[in-house]
Amino acid sequence: MSKRTDSAGLGSLGSGAVTALAMAVQTGLAGVVGLIVARDFGRTAVTDGFFAAYAVFVVVLLAANGIRVIVLPPLAHARDESRLGSEVAAYALTLATFVLPLLVLTFFAARPLAWLLTGGGTRATIDAAASVLPWMVLAAALQLYAGLAASSLAALNDYVTPALGFVLGSAAGLAFILARVDADGIKAVARGMALNGVIAVCFPLAVLARRAFVQAMPVQAMRPATLSFRGRLAELGRGIALPFAIQGIYLICVPLAGREGVGAVTSFGYAYLIASAVVAVTGSSLGLVTSVPLARAGLDRSRISRHVVSSGWLAIAVIGASAGVFGLAGGTIVHALLGSGYSAAVGAQLGRLVVVFSLWAVVSVGISLTFPLLFVAGAGRRLPLLAVLTIVVQIPLALIGQLTLGLDGLALALAATTTFVLACLLIELDAVRPTARGLLVAAVTVALFALVTFGPPSLVLGPLAAAVVGLALYTAVLSLLRPAPLRDAWRYLRALA
Repeated sequence: MSKRTDSAGLGSLGSGAVTALAMAVQTGLAGVVGLIVARDFGRTAVTDGFFAAYAVFVVVLLAANGIRVIVLPPLAHARDESRLGSEVAAYALTLATFVLPLLVLTFFAARPLAWLLTGGGTRATIDAAASVLPWMVLAAALQLYAGLAASSLAALNDYVTPALGFVLGSAAGLAFILARVDADGIKAVARGMALNGVIAVCFPLAVLARRAFVQAMPVQAMRPATLSFRGRLAELGRGIALPFAIQGIYLICVPLAGREGVGAVTSFGYAYLIASAVVAVTGSSLGLVTSVPLARAGLDRSRISRHVVSSGWLAIAVIGASAGVFGLAGGTIVHALLGSGYSAAVGAQLGRLVVVFSLWAVVSVGISLTFPLLFVAGAGRRLPLLAVLTIVVQIPLALIGQLTLGLDGLALALAATTTFVLACLLIELDAVRPTARGLLVAAVTVALFALVTFGPPSLVLGPLAAAVVGLALYTAVLSLLRPAPLRDAWRYLRALA
């Protein structure tokens, strides 16, 4: 394929901005879907079933993001060696060995799986989960292939096309949900998610097909080559083991959250989605777009540390802002957005959960930035073992957390387990000390900025006014003082080509 690319010249910050903007639009549209669910169905057994099934979607979606990371370095090298088509075809066939059994299982065993996911909940909860689960798994499987198509274009330095595909898919899915939610109920949401996946796959594939046609690429170029099927299956298995485990630790928390009563799974799900959105728009987008240039430039210990810390500074600054806003006005915001099913007390609980999840978000940013480097450095062979250990660590922590602090305890358990995962990844890359120190400095500095700027307004103003004034002060102070590490991070990311 041609060396000429759609996004050439944007650099890492420009490509990251395009990817982050697309993720922000996706997240915003997903937020609108969340509002529809809250306002049309409240905070009930039905929404608990929906969010229990949604946890499976998020598990596979995180695996899709993991696969994007895994395949970026080999696809970048394949593009340089004029064999990109064969690599893409090989990965597509390999993914089918994961996708087809998963689809068959969920379509024919939806109700038993729903019973497990809801912790043997009420009949209404199980019915709701069973009705949406097959559609959600189909949507997630389509996102796997959308991620592969996006990575193929990223190897060509084209981040605009997949971004458009994801945005168009989100918009079409939202339109479908709005049109059918009254007639189909909660199932319309899952079907809209599936439609989203269809468009997110088809749009970038059409662009790739057009490139191949214009350049008269022979059909033989799409024949899988290089690694054997078994070797490629092992490669993907190693790569997705940890993303599955990281999302699996959230899945462990879902039935435990159900012990807190009707609506608890819904509140826990919303708080997790808000925190995840911040991680996706910041850390995940930077992690994706910097994999290709780092694959070409090579890595050493100092560069690993600088890359993770520099990228982490920008993401942690955003997390500090969101924690400050929800810490002050979470109850007001949630009640205003989600409707009468979310009283002031419920809204305050959800806002507090978002603040607690900020600890998890900071560590997750570190994982989002570190995980791709394992594949750039070729150091991911022990990931399956780490995945098993992650689940083993999470089970007792989640049980203790739920018994002692309820939903807050579950969020803290997630933060503790992800910290363990990040430490192991950095040890694998021999960069634990400088990276951990840099991320800790960033987190403490941002936390102090947030306390100084959000604290005083909360003493004299109402919740919403204090949040608005605090956010303005936080942005102004951070922009004016510009801590030296933040300036260095900005220069590093601008220079990374």
